[in-house]
Amino acid sequence: MTHSPTDPADAFAELGRIKLGETSLDDVLQRVAELAKRVLTVPVEVSVTLVRGGIGHTAAFTDELALDMDERQYAQGSGPCLAAATAGDILSVPDLTAEDRWPDWAERGRKAGVGSSLSVGMPIQEAVVGALNVYARTPHAFDDDTVAVLETFAAYAAVALANAQLYESTANLARQMQDAMASRAVIEQAKGIIMAERRCTATEAFNILAKVSQDSNRKLRDVAQALVDRAAGKAQR
Repeated sequence: MTHSPTDPADAFAELGRIKLGETSLDDVLQRVAELAKRVLTVPVEVSVTLVRGGIGHTAAFTDELALDMDERQYAQGSGPCLAAATAGDILSVPDLTAEDRWPDWAERGRKAGVGSSLSVGMPIQEAVVGALNVYARTPHAFDDDTVAVLETFAAYAAVALANAQLYESTANLARQMQDAMASRAVIEQAKGIIMAERRCTATEAFNILAKVSQDSNRKLRDVAQALVDRAAGKAQR
């Protein structure tokens, strides 16, 4: 059974119009899955697996069939999409009736009407790996041309993932720097208060704060903030 597919060039052009900085990662991956389904000549369902810390989840899917096939692998801790994601390679299951590497998963797929599957690993990132998974109802549904097209989609998804990770890490770094600057500012304020009250040096004031922090088992910043708040309260009386 065939259908009228979208020209891959048109699909790639549509991917190219997605502004990664203005679109969430989930939305980008969902678009990748939908377009990958549309370009193939045989009816398929598509999903995108992401694996972080050894735990897989499906970030996008075109039908519950693909989601169910993915989640069966997550529950068992093994399967073609997890293997492809981990290795960053292509893993083909040409005929589920002859599949013996993951027999339970294959049996479930056969009962659901899946004939073959293909998982294309995304280039490995620092913390997350992934795979583009395609499930067809007919055996031997994926030829070399199909694999080449799906590799392009997987590469685009990997770029989106890398950009999202970069944005997230940059945002986290910015927050950490802001927190550090705020902590330093309040600690300097607290040191100034102690120096004024005790007529001591900056080093001595810091040592006093550090001792209170250690004795009370509280963070240095929290001790400093409490001192600043107390001083501010006195000033308002």
